Amino acid sequence: MKRFFLLVGLLFSLPALALERESVWPSLKVMPSAQEHQIAAMTSETANPKFNPKKHRTAYLEWFDAPSVPNGACMILISGGGYNNCCDVGLIEMWSRELTALGFQCVNFVYRTPRPVGLPVWQTAWEDGQRAVRLVRSEAARRGFDPERIGTISMSAGSHLALLLATSSQTRAYAPVDKLDSTACHINWAIVNAPAYVTTDASGGTRARREGYGPDVEIDSIFHFDGKTCPMSLHHGGRDPYSPNGSTLIYRRLHAMGIPAELHLYPEKGHGAFGFERAVEFMRQMGFLGEVPEEVALMDRFPSDEARGTYRKEALWPEGKMPDAQEQQCEPYLEWHFPKERKTAAIQIVYSGGGYQGNNPDGFEVAPIRRFLNEKGMTVVTLKYRSPRPQGLSKHTTAWQDVQRAVRMVRSEAAGYGLDPDRIGIMGSSAGGHLTLMGTTSSVHQSYLPVDERDRISPKVQWGIAIYPAYGMTDNLDSQNRFAGVEDTVRLAPEFAFDLNTAPLLLLHGDADVWSSMTSVKVWEKHRSMGIQSELHTLALRGHCFQRKASPGTGSYTWMDRIWEFLTAKGFNR
Repeated sequence: MKRFFLLVGLLFSLPALALERESVWPSLKVMPSAQEHQIAAMTSETANPKFNPKKHRTAYLEWFDAPSVPNGACMILISGGGYNNCCDVGLIEMWSRELTALGFQCVNFVYRTPRPVGLPVWQTAWEDGQRAVRLVRSEAARRGFDPERIGTISMSAGSHLALLLATSSQTRAYAPVDKLDSTACHINWAIVNAPAYVTTDASGGTRARREGYGPDVEIDSIFHFDGKTCPMSLHHGGRDPYSPNGSTLIYRRLHAMGIPAELHLYPEKGHGAFGFERAVEFMRQMGFLGEVPEEVALMDRFPSDEARGTYRKEALWPEGKMPDAQEQQCEPYLEWHFPKERKTAAIQIVYSGGGYQGNNPDGFEVAPIRRFLNEKGMTVVTLKYRSPRPQGLSKHTTAWQDVQRAVRMVRSEAAGYGLDPDRIGIMGSSAGGHLTLMGTTSSVHQSYLPVDERDRISPKVQWGIAIYPAYGMTDNLDSQNRFAGVEDTVRLAPEFAFDLNTAPLLLLHGDADVWSSMTSVKVWEKHRSMGIQSELHTLALRGHCFQRKASPGTGSYTWMDRIWEFLTAKGFNR
């Protein structure tokens, strides 16, 4: 195997960490599918006036300096560029710096471009990729990492290539050329940013011609999802022309196979790499960074109402006028929690889950986020809705009435407190998440006859935050089913109208939740089809109530930050 060394910075603008370059193929004679017009170089190299393409015909690995405190794992960095070049110089620099600091041995993989003639656009890159993984695995002992702890991080066409490596390692991309080709070429996890060409309306190497939609649009059949398919963290912008539906379809397949995965979808974002911090959290939760930190109880992290100022409690309904009143149900009420220092005129309404059998405005699903938002300077209204389930009615009927009434009351009183009646959001967990889907998708629908003048006010909200919503699909309307919703024939629950007032959502869901994360995924897909930009995060290995106890540095620990980021990005917390 030919190996040569470069002087620091020579013909390459990556940081001084990059020292050693290693050719992927032993010679041009044995390199499969060799084509005269192809080279292997980053665009920072080709921009040099002295660049000589004849000296850059074979794919290579660029090994970075070993980390000062190794974690025993290796990350392969893969640039995008439409299979026309390898252009993500800045990303490679950032990834290598951040991942090396986390203890990974990093290696930049540069494959052949531009696209081959007479072959699929990805063919030569896939050949290079399988050979590169074999070479990386063969170097594990010498470089001090575990050969079964090899991950990739990638962008765009590089993510398409990473998906090939992650899903199809049991299919040979080329005929063996030497002993190295008896080495396994599977990877152990993948961080996949903005994968291009995933759906069949883009499989020829184009933008998604139908934006990834249609009953006949599927995942490209080149992805085999074989027995070595690995866990993934998928990241995609909601307005990416290389459709984010490709990422949702990949996630759906992984979910159906029981392979841990995360899906992170960002509203209003185009083609790009977003959420590197989420990728780190994924790797920490999966144990790829070492031992997972001990879990901490959420209520212990937010124990007091120190940031709260004025408090007020009020009944939800006028005496004797509560619709569908039933004696076995609790009395509903609102509680206003004003911050000591108000920094926004927006209002967040929050309520808990409980299977519609009970709900607790002082429990772990409500009190910590109330305290967090009060600290941010936001007014929070908590709701105790009626439970247990009403007799002779659908499980959510009286709770939905209470939510519509709560929004009307908060809107009617907002201006009197100096707050904005047109910046109101609702948030709930589990059954409360189902209730949030009702409140955001069906506000045009009347859940009760008016009882007073307040009921002339619209119950429309400007946003919703649904935390592990339950009862979301036709195959888990009232039952636990972790794999609910993976079949195309399964539909979202019929009570979600998705009317013209449907509001954008932030959806947070455990990937291993017995109330399937596919509810959140399918709601996100529905929103996108309506032109609504929502945000979604699923959390690998995490079940129902993922936040009750969580390990520091994981998504289940930092989940409240996603809420503030969502409100900020959408401008709701101005």
